[in-house]
Amino acid sequence: MKRIIFITFFLGLFTGQLFAVDASMEIVKKAVNLPKISVGISSDAIDKQLLQKIRTIVSQDLQVSGHFEVAKEQYALNFDDRPNFLNAKKEGIDLIVNLNIDQSNFGGLLLYIKMFDVNSQQMVINKSFSTSKRDRFPFLAHRTSIAVNDYLNAPKISWMDKFVIFSRYIDSKQSEIVIADYTLSYQKVVIRGGLNIFPKWADDDQESFYYTTYNRDKPTLVKANLFTGQLEEIISSEGMIVCSDVSEDGKNLLLTMSPTGQPDIYLYNTQTRIKSKVTDYQGIDVSGSFVENDSKVVFVSDRLKYPNIFAKKIGERGIERLVYHGRNNSSATTHGNYIVYSSREGDNEFSKNSFNLYLISTQSDFIRRLTTNGRNQFPKFSSDGESILFIKTYQGRSSLGILRLNYNKSFLFPLKSGKLQSIDW
Repeated sequence: MKRIIFITFFLGLFTGQLFAVDASMEIVKKAVNLPKISVGISSDAIDKQLLQKIRTIVSQDLQVSGHFEVAKEQYALNFDDRPNFLNAKKEGIDLIVNLNIDQSNFGGLLLYIKMFDVNSQQMVINKSFSTSKRDRFPFLAHRTSIAVNDYLNAPKISWMDKFVIFSRYIDSKQSEIVIADYTLSYQKVVIRGGLNIFPKWADDDQESFYYTTYNRDKPTLVKANLFTGQLEEIISSEGMIVCSDVSEDGKNLLLTMSPTGQPDIYLYNTQTRIKSKVTDYQGIDVSGSFVENDSKVVFVSDRLKYPNIFAKKIGERGIERLVYHGRNNSSATTHGNYIVYSSREGDNEFSKNSFNLYLISTQSDFIRRLTTNGRNQFPKFSSDGESILFIKTYQGRSSLGILRLNYNKSFLFPLKSGKLQSIDW
Protein backbone atom coordinates (compact mmCIF):
# COMPACT_ATOMS: atom_id res chain seq x y z
CA MET A 1 0.00 0.00 0.00
CA LYS A 2 3.02 2.32 0.15
CA ARG A 3 2.48 3.75 -3.34
CA ILE A 4 -1.20 4.43 -2.69
CA ILE A 5 -0.56 6.04 0.68
CA PHE A 6 2.08 8.24 -0.94
CA ILE A 7 -0.10 9.43 -3.77
CA THR A 8 -2.99 10.15 -1.40
CA PHE A 9 -0.73 12.39 0.67
CA PHE A 10 0.84 14.02 -2.37
CA LEU A 11 -2.46 14.83 -4.05
CA GLY A 12 -3.88 16.30 -0.88
CA LEU A 13 -0.81 18.52 -0.62
CA PHE A 14 -0.71 19.49 -4.30
CA THR A 15 -4.38 20.42 -4.53
CA GLY A 16 -3.73 23.54 -2.49
CA GLN A 17 -0.62 24.63 -4.35
CA LEU A 18 -2.20 26.42 -7.31
CA PHE A 19 -4.40 28.67 -5.22
CA ALA A 20 -2.00 29.06 -2.30
CA VAL A 21 1.01 30.38 -4.21
CA ASP A 22 0.54 33.35 -6.54
CA ALA A 23 4.14 34.49 -6.76
CA SER A 24 5.34 32.68 -9.86
CA MET A 25 4.36 32.09 -13.47
CA GLU A 26 6.50 28.97 -13.64
CA ILE A 27 4.82 25.58 -13.62
CA VAL A 28 6.98 23.23 -11.56
CA LYS A 29 6.70 19.60 -12.56
CA LYS A 30 7.23 17.21 -9.66
CA ALA A 31 8.04 13.53 -9.96
CA VAL A 32 5.34 11.46 -8.39
CA ASN A 33 4.86 7.72 -8.14
CA LEU A 34 1.26 7.37 -9.30
CA PRO A 35 -0.55 4.10 -8.56
CA LYS A 36 -0.68 1.92 -11.65
CA ILE A 37 -4.17 0.64 -12.42
CA SER A 38 -5.37 -1.99 -14.88
CA VAL A 39 -8.95 -1.71 -16.13
CA GLY A 40 -10.40 -4.82 -17.76
CA ILE A 41 -13.68 -6.41 -18.78
CA SER A 42 -15.05 -9.70 -17.56
CA SER A 43 -14.31 -12.74 -19.72
CA ASP A 44 -17.88 -13.99 -19.23
CA ALA A 45 -19.57 -10.65 -20.09
CA ILE A 46 -22.71 -10.89 -22.26
CA ASP A 47 -22.07 -7.64 -24.18
CA LYS A 48 -18.33 -7.27 -24.59
CA GLN A 49 -18.62 -4.64 -27.31
CA LEU A 50 -20.51 -2.19 -25.09
CA LEU A 51 -18.40 -3.11 -22.08
CA GLN A 52 -15.24 -2.32 -24.03
CA LYS A 53 -16.63 1.17 -24.73
CA ILE A 54 -17.24 1.63 -21.01
CA ARG A 55 -13.73 0.40 -20.23
CA THR A 56 -12.27 2.94 -22.66
CA ILE A 57 -14.12 5.81 -20.97
CA VAL A 58 -13.10 4.64 -17.47
CA SER A 59 -9.44 4.48 -18.55
CA GLN A 60 -9.76 7.92 -20.09
CA ASP A 61 -11.39 9.33 -16.94
CA LEU A 62 -8.58 8.04 -14.75
CA GLN A 63 -6.01 9.64 -17.05
CA VAL A 64 -7.90 12.94 -17.03
CA SER A 65 -8.03 12.86 -13.22
CA GLY A 66 -4.24 13.05 -13.04
CA HIS A 67 -4.26 10.61 -10.12
CA PHE A 68 -3.40 7.32 -11.86
CA GLU A 69 -1.05 5.66 -14.30
CA VAL A 70 -3.34 3.58 -16.50
CA ALA A 71 -1.80 0.29 -17.62
CA LYS A 72 -2.23 -1.02 -21.15
CA GLU A 73 -2.58 -4.54 -19.79
CA GLN A 74 -6.01 -6.08 -19.23
CA TYR A 75 -6.48 -9.16 -17.07
CA ALA A 76 -8.78 -11.80 -18.60
CA LEU A 77 -10.89 -12.81 -15.59
CA ASN A 78 -14.34 -14.19 -15.10
CA PHE A 79 -16.21 -11.73 -12.92
CA ASP A 80 -16.19 -14.03 -9.87
CA ASP A 81 -12.47 -14.86 -10.17
CA ARG A 82 -9.60 -13.33 -8.23
CA PRO A 83 -6.56 -12.10 -10.16
CA ASN A 84 -3.08 -13.56 -9.93
CA PHE A 85 -1.65 -11.02 -7.51
CA LEU A 86 1.92 -12.31 -7.87
CA ASN A 87 2.02 -11.75 -11.64
CA ALA A 88 0.33 -8.35 -11.28
CA LYS A 89 2.89 -7.26 -8.70
CA LYS A 90 5.75 -8.30 -10.99
CA GLU A 91 4.28 -6.02 -13.66
CA GLY A 92 4.07 -3.10 -11.24
CA ILE A 93 0.26 -3.10 -11.06
CA ASP A 94 -1.24 -1.67 -7.88
CA LEU A 95 -4.96 -1.87 -8.63
CA ILE A 96 -7.04 -4.15 -10.87
CA VAL A 97 -10.56 -3.21 -11.97
CA ASN A 98 -12.89 -5.80 -13.51
CA LEU A 99 -16.15 -4.72 -15.17
CA ASN A 100 -19.30 -6.65 -16.03
CA ILE A 101 -22.66 -5.58 -17.45
CA ASP A 102 -26.23 -6.76 -17.52
CA GLN A 103 -29.57 -5.48 -18.75
CA SER A 104 -31.93 -4.18 -16.08
CA ASN A 105 -35.59 -5.15 -15.77
CA PHE A 106 -36.58 -1.74 -17.20
CA GLY A 107 -34.53 -1.95 -20.38
CA GLY A 108 -31.63 -0.01 -18.93
CA LEU A 109 -28.19 -1.16 -17.85
CA LEU A 110 -26.48 -2.45 -14.72
CA LEU A 111 -22.72 -2.07 -14.47
CA TYR A 112 -20.89 -4.20 -11.90
CA ILE A 113 -17.45 -3.23 -10.62
CA LYS A 114 -14.87 -5.11 -8.63
CA MET A 115 -11.52 -3.62 -7.72
CA PHE A 116 -8.60 -5.46 -6.15
CA ASP A 117 -5.67 -3.94 -4.27
CA VAL A 118 -2.65 -5.94 -5.42
CA ASN A 119 -0.49 -4.91 -2.48
CA SER A 120 -2.97 -6.04 0.18
CA GLN A 121 -4.36 -8.85 -2.05
CA GLN A 122 -7.88 -7.80 -1.12
CA MET A 123 -11.03 -6.86 -3.02
CA VAL A 124 -11.63 -3.25 -2.03
CA ILE A 125 -14.63 -2.28 -4.21
CA ASN A 126 -17.65 -4.42 -5.04
CA LYS A 127 -20.61 -2.36 -6.22
CA SER A 128 -22.94 -1.65 -9.11
CA PHE A 129 -24.37 1.36 -10.92
CA SER A 130 -27.52 1.53 -13.01
CA THR A 131 -29.16 3.72 -15.62
CA SER A 132 -32.66 3.48 -17.04
CA LYS A 133 -31.47 4.49 -20.52
CA ARG A 134 -28.95 2.43 -22.42
CA ASP A 135 -27.42 5.38 -24.28
CA ARG A 136 -26.36 6.92 -20.96
CA PHE A 137 -23.70 4.25 -20.44
CA PRO A 138 -20.91 6.91 -20.40
CA PHE A 139 -22.23 8.09 -17.03
CA LEU A 140 -21.91 4.54 -15.65
CA ALA A 141 -18.25 4.75 -16.66
CA HIS A 142 -17.84 8.15 -14.97
CA ARG A 143 -19.42 6.87 -11.73
CA THR A 144 -17.02 3.94 -11.78
CA SER A 145 -14.07 6.30 -12.13
CA ILE A 146 -15.35 8.46 -9.28
CA ALA A 147 -15.66 5.39 -7.03
CA VAL A 148 -12.11 4.29 -7.87
CA ASN A 149 -10.80 7.80 -7.27
CA ASP A 150 -12.66 8.07 -3.95
CA TYR A 151 -11.03 4.85 -2.74
CA LEU A 152 -7.69 6.68 -2.82
CA ASN A 153 -9.15 9.74 -1.07
CA ALA A 154 -7.77 11.72 -4.00
CA PRO A 155 -9.17 15.17 -4.87
CA LYS A 156 -12.75 14.82 -6.06
CA ILE A 157 -13.63 14.30 -9.72
CA SER A 158 -17.41 14.34 -9.18
CA TRP A 159 -17.75 16.91 -12.01
CA MET A 160 -17.33 13.99 -14.42
CA ASP A 161 -20.87 12.85 -13.58
CA LYS A 162 -22.38 16.23 -14.52
CA PHE A 163 -23.99 17.27 -17.78
CA VAL A 164 -22.26 19.68 -20.12
CA ILE A 165 -24.65 21.90 -22.08
CA PHE A 166 -23.75 23.60 -25.33
CA SER A 167 -25.14 25.25 -28.43
CA ARG A 168 -23.92 24.17 -31.85
CA TYR A 169 -24.49 25.73 -35.25
CA ILE A 170 -25.85 23.25 -37.78
CA ASP A 171 -26.77 25.62 -40.63
CA SER A 172 -27.40 29.29 -41.39
CA LYS A 173 -29.55 30.71 -38.57
CA GLN A 174 -30.01 27.19 -37.24
CA SER A 175 -28.61 25.89 -33.99
CA GLU A 176 -29.33 23.21 -31.41
CA ILE A 177 -28.88 23.09 -27.66
CA VAL A 178 -27.41 19.79 -26.53
CA ILE A 179 -26.68 18.11 -23.21
CA ALA A 180 -23.73 15.73 -23.08
CA ASP A 181 -21.17 14.13 -20.84
CA TYR A 182 -17.82 15.90 -20.79
CA THR A 183 -16.29 13.46 -23.31
CA LEU A 184 -19.18 14.02 -25.78
CA SER A 185 -19.71 10.23 -25.82
CA TYR A 186 -23.33 10.87 -24.81
CA GLN A 187 -25.29 13.64 -26.54
CA LYS A 188 -28.98 14.56 -26.55
CA VAL A 189 -30.59 17.51 -28.34
CA VAL A 190 -32.94 19.33 -25.92
CA ILE A 191 -33.79 22.47 -27.95
CA ARG A 192 -34.05 22.51 -31.74
CA GLY A 193 -35.62 24.65 -34.46
CA GLY A 194 -34.37 28.14 -35.34
CA LEU A 195 -31.56 30.03 -33.65
CA ASN A 196 -31.13 29.13 -29.97
CA ILE A 197 -27.80 30.03 -28.37
CA PHE A 198 -25.90 30.83 -25.14
CA PRO A 199 -27.22 28.10 -22.80
CA LYS A 200 -26.47 28.65 -19.09
CA TRP A 201 -27.33 26.31 -16.21
CA ALA A 202 -29.87 27.86 -13.85
CA ASP A 203 -28.92 25.74 -10.83
CA ASP A 204 -26.30 23.34 -9.50
CA ASP A 205 -28.77 20.45 -9.77
CA GLN A 206 -28.92 21.00 -13.54
CA GLU A 207 -32.71 20.81 -13.57
CA SER A 208 -33.15 23.99 -15.61
CA PHE A 209 -31.17 26.21 -17.93
CA TYR A 210 -31.44 29.64 -19.57
CA TYR A 211 -30.88 30.29 -23.26
CA THR A 212 -31.38 33.03 -25.83
CA THR A 213 -33.80 32.46 -28.69
CA TYR A 214 -34.13 34.55 -31.83
CA ASN A 215 -37.40 32.87 -32.76
CA ARG A 216 -39.57 35.66 -31.30
CA ASP A 217 -40.23 39.27 -32.33
CA LYS A 218 -37.32 40.27 -30.09
CA PRO A 219 -34.34 38.35 -28.75
CA THR A 220 -35.78 36.57 -25.70
CA LEU A 221 -34.28 34.89 -22.65
CA VAL A 222 -36.04 31.59 -21.96
CA LYS A 223 -35.81 29.25 -18.98
CA ALA A 224 -36.24 25.57 -19.83
CA ASN A 225 -36.86 22.68 -17.45
CA LEU A 226 -34.74 19.77 -18.57
CA PHE A 227 -37.08 17.10 -17.17
CA THR A 228 -40.56 18.48 -17.90
CA GLY A 229 -39.74 20.40 -21.07
CA GLN A 230 -41.59 23.45 -19.73
CA LEU A 231 -40.46 26.75 -21.25
CA GLU A 232 -40.80 30.12 -19.49
CA GLU A 233 -40.10 33.47 -21.16
CA ILE A 234 -38.05 35.58 -18.74
CA ILE A 235 -37.32 38.88 -20.49
CA SER A 236 -36.88 40.30 -24.01
CA SER A 237 -34.73 43.09 -25.38
CA GLU A 238 -33.99 44.79 -28.66
CA GLY A 239 -30.62 43.97 -30.17
CA MET A 240 -29.41 41.22 -27.87
CA ILE A 241 -29.98 39.49 -24.55
CA VAL A 242 -27.69 36.90 -22.97
CA CYS A 243 -27.56 35.37 -19.49
CA SER A 244 -23.85 35.14 -18.72
CA ASP A 245 -23.93 34.17 -15.04
CA VAL A 246 -26.21 33.08 -12.20
CA SER A 247 -25.63 33.98 -8.54
CA GLU A 248 -24.86 31.20 -6.06
CA ASP A 249 -28.39 31.30 -4.64
CA GLY A 250 -29.92 31.35 -8.13
CA LYS A 251 -31.89 34.51 -7.43
CA ASN A 252 -29.91 36.96 -9.57
CA LEU A 253 -28.82 36.84 -13.18
CA LEU A 254 -26.19 38.84 -14.99
CA LEU A 255 -27.60 39.79 -18.38
CA THR A 256 -26.07 41.51 -21.38
CA MET A 257 -28.81 43.66 -22.97
CA SER A 258 -28.88 46.42 -25.57
CA PRO A 259 -32.36 48.01 -25.40
CA THR A 260 -31.04 51.33 -26.74
CA GLY A 261 -28.36 50.03 -29.08
CA GLN A 262 -25.33 49.87 -26.75
CA PRO A 263 -24.86 46.63 -24.76
CA ASP A 264 -24.54 46.93 -20.98
CA ILE A 265 -24.51 44.56 -18.03
CA TYR A 266 -27.75 44.30 -16.04
CA LEU A 267 -28.58 42.61 -12.75
CA TYR A 268 -31.93 40.82 -12.95
CA ASN A 269 -33.75 39.48 -9.88
CA THR A 270 -35.72 36.34 -10.78
CA GLN A 271 -38.14 36.78 -7.86
CA THR A 272 -39.03 40.48 -8.18
CA ARG A 273 -38.40 40.55 -11.96
CA ILE A 274 -36.66 43.90 -11.47
CA LYS A 275 -33.57 44.70 -13.53
CA SER A 276 -30.93 47.30 -12.72
CA LYS A 277 -27.94 48.54 -14.68
CA VAL A 278 -24.53 47.44 -13.45
CA THR A 279 -22.60 49.27 -16.18
CA ASP A 280 -23.54 52.42 -18.08
CA TYR A 281 -21.06 53.12 -20.85
CA GLN A 282 -21.40 54.53 -24.38
CA GLY A 283 -19.61 51.55 -25.82
CA ILE A 284 -19.59 47.80 -25.36
CA ASP A 285 -19.92 46.07 -21.97
CA VAL A 286 -20.71 42.34 -22.21
CA SER A 287 -20.27 38.91 -20.59
CA GLY A 288 -20.56 39.70 -16.89
CA SER A 289 -19.46 37.13 -14.29
CA PHE A 290 -19.91 37.24 -10.52
CA VAL A 291 -16.76 37.25 -8.40
CA GLU A 292 -15.88 37.74 -4.71
CA ASN A 293 -19.09 36.24 -3.25
CA ASP A 294 -21.30 37.84 -5.93
CA SER A 295 -20.35 41.35 -4.76
CA LYS A 296 -18.37 42.26 -7.86
CA VAL A 297 -18.82 41.74 -11.60
CA VAL A 298 -16.03 40.90 -14.03
CA PHE A 299 -16.88 41.82 -17.63
CA VAL A 300 -15.52 42.49 -21.12
CA SER A 301 -15.46 46.10 -22.36
CA ASP A 302 -14.00 48.11 -25.24
CA ARG A 303 -13.14 51.07 -22.97
CA LEU A 304 -9.55 50.90 -24.23
CA LYS A 305 -10.79 50.78 -27.86
CA TYR A 306 -10.19 47.00 -27.83
CA PRO A 307 -11.79 44.21 -25.75
CA ASN A 308 -10.31 43.85 -22.28
CA ILE A 309 -11.31 42.54 -18.85
CA PHE A 310 -12.60 44.91 -16.15
CA ALA A 311 -14.32 44.63 -12.77
CA LYS A 312 -16.89 46.72 -10.93
CA LYS A 313 -18.38 46.50 -7.46
CA ILE A 314 -22.16 46.17 -7.71
CA GLY A 315 -23.73 49.46 -6.64
CA GLU A 316 -20.50 51.45 -6.89
CA ARG A 317 -19.18 53.69 -9.68
CA GLY A 318 -15.49 52.78 -9.90
CA ILE A 319 -14.16 50.57 -12.71
CA GLU A 320 -11.05 48.43 -12.25
CA ARG A 321 -8.90 47.18 -15.11
CA LEU A 322 -7.82 43.59 -14.45
CA VAL A 323 -5.70 42.57 -17.45
CA TYR A 324 -2.61 44.36 -18.72
CA HIS A 325 -1.67 41.74 -21.28
CA GLY A 326 -2.88 41.36 -24.87
CA ARG A 327 -4.96 43.58 -27.18
CA ASN A 328 -8.05 41.42 -27.60
CA ASN A 329 -9.23 39.76 -24.40
CA SER A 330 -12.75 38.79 -25.34
CA SER A 331 -14.02 36.19 -22.84
CA ALA A 332 -13.49 35.32 -19.19
CA THR A 333 -14.66 33.05 -16.37
CA THR A 334 -14.35 33.43 -12.61
CA HIS A 335 -14.04 31.25 -9.53
CA GLY A 336 -13.53 32.85 -6.13
CA ASN A 337 -10.68 35.31 -6.63
CA TYR A 338 -9.44 33.73 -9.87
CA ILE A 339 -10.08 34.61 -13.50
CA VAL A 340 -9.31 32.73 -16.69
CA TYR A 341 -9.52 34.82 -19.86
CA SER A 342 -8.97 34.35 -23.57
CA SER A 343 -6.39 36.60 -25.23
CA ARG A 344 -5.62 37.00 -28.93
CA GLU A 345 -2.00 36.35 -29.83
CA GLY A 346 -0.75 38.32 -32.88
CA ASP A 347 0.90 41.54 -33.96
CA ASN A 348 -2.11 43.30 -35.45
CA GLU A 349 -5.82 43.02 -36.16
CA PHE A 350 -5.27 41.41 -39.54
CA SER A 351 -2.59 38.84 -38.76
CA LYS A 352 -3.39 35.15 -38.64
CA ASN A 353 -3.50 34.60 -34.92
CA SER A 354 -4.62 32.32 -32.15
CA PHE A 355 -6.40 32.83 -28.84
CA ASN A 356 -4.80 31.44 -25.70
CA LEU A 357 -6.09 31.12 -22.16
CA TYR A 358 -4.46 32.78 -19.13
CA LEU A 359 -5.09 32.43 -15.40
CA ILE A 360 -4.83 35.46 -13.10
CA SER A 361 -5.73 36.36 -9.51
CA THR A 362 -7.68 39.43 -8.41
CA GLN A 363 -5.54 39.53 -5.27
CA SER A 364 -2.02 39.63 -6.79
CA ASP A 365 0.06 39.92 -9.97
CA PHE A 366 -0.05 36.14 -10.53
CA ILE A 367 -0.45 35.10 -14.19
CA ARG A 368 -0.17 31.72 -15.89
CA ARG A 369 -0.51 30.76 -19.55
CA LEU A 370 -2.70 27.68 -20.03
CA THR A 371 -2.78 26.94 -23.79
CA THR A 372 -0.34 27.28 -26.68
CA ASN A 373 -2.06 27.01 -30.08
CA GLY A 374 -5.38 27.26 -31.92
CA ARG A 375 -8.37 29.38 -30.92
CA ASN A 376 -9.09 28.69 -27.25
CA GLN A 377 -12.16 30.62 -26.14
CA PHE A 378 -15.18 30.81 -23.82
CA PRO A 379 -13.54 29.26 -20.73
CA LYS A 380 -15.70 28.01 -17.84
CA PHE A 381 -14.48 27.02 -14.37
CA SER A 382 -15.67 23.73 -12.89
CA SER A 383 -17.64 24.02 -9.66
CA ASP A 384 -14.56 23.10 -7.59
CA GLY A 385 -12.31 25.53 -9.47
CA GLU A 386 -9.76 22.84 -10.39
CA SER A 387 -10.66 22.42 -14.07
CA ILE A 388 -11.47 24.64 -17.03
CA LEU A 389 -13.92 23.78 -19.78
CA PHE A 390 -13.35 25.68 -23.05
CA ILE A 391 -13.99 25.63 -26.78
CA LYS A 392 -11.00 24.97 -29.01
CA THR A 393 -11.03 25.55 -32.75
CA TYR A 394 -8.04 24.14 -34.58
CA GLN A 395 -7.69 23.45 -38.29
CA GLY A 396 -11.38 24.23 -38.75
CA ARG A 397 -12.60 21.68 -36.18
CA SER A 398 -14.48 22.38 -32.94
CA SER A 399 -13.51 20.52 -29.78
CA LEU A 400 -14.47 20.61 -26.14
CA GLY A 401 -11.33 21.15 -24.08
CA ILE A 402 -10.62 20.26 -20.46
CA LEU A 403 -7.71 21.83 -18.56
CA ARG A 404 -6.68 20.21 -15.28
CA LEU A 405 -5.11 23.20 -13.56
CA ASN A 406 -3.30 21.42 -10.74
CA TYR A 407 -1.78 18.80 -13.02
CA ASN A 408 -0.66 20.83 -16.05
CA LYS A 409 -2.69 18.58 -18.38
CA SER A 410 -5.19 19.28 -21.13
CA PHE A 411 -7.54 17.01 -23.10
CA LEU A 412 -9.60 17.54 -26.26
CA PHE A 413 -12.88 15.88 -27.25
CA PRO A 414 -13.80 16.71 -30.88
CA LEU A 415 -17.36 17.53 -31.92
CA LYS A 416 -18.26 15.18 -34.77
CA SER A 417 -20.76 17.49 -36.47
CA GLY A 418 -21.62 21.19 -36.30
CA LYS A 419 -19.65 24.01 -34.71
CA LEU A 420 -19.61 24.83 -31.00
CA GLN A 421 -21.13 28.26 -30.27
CA SER A 422 -21.09 28.41 -26.45
CA ILE A 423 -20.82 25.99 -23.57
CA ASP A 424 -21.49 25.60 -19.84
CA TRP A 425 -21.18 22.94 -17.13
